[in-house]
Amino acid sequence: MLKHRGFPGRLAGTDFQFTIRRANPKGVTPIKRLERYRDRRAPDRKADEAFMGALWAHFGDQPFERGNLDAGRLSWLFGREVVAAEDPFDPVSYDALLVIDETAARAAFPDAFEGDWA
Repeated sequence: MLKHRGFPGRLAGTDFQFTIRRANPKGVTPIKRLERYRDRRAPDRKADEAFMGALWAHFGDQPFERGNLDAGRLSWLFGREVVAAEDPFDPVSYDALLVIDETAARAAFPDAFEGDWA
């Protein structure tokens, strides 16, 4: 499992996790599209925005390996702002390649591209 050095481990001052420390010994947690409802709490929306900002600051528009990025946090963005960069895509692989859909990400999280999230 690739560890993304320099990527923030969590949203500062919260328990919202962005990375994992080690591979899951029970198996890889799959990435799946989670529905973001309009009534999500403000801290959850802030965590999504900060995670998107960190992804953009770290990877930009280039494909990146899932590695130690948290599957739960990725799942909130997967299928919309973060999409598979390979076909076939393996949602249970730490080596899976992803890429940011810049158009969708800028529409959903415009402030994520302005701040210093790295």
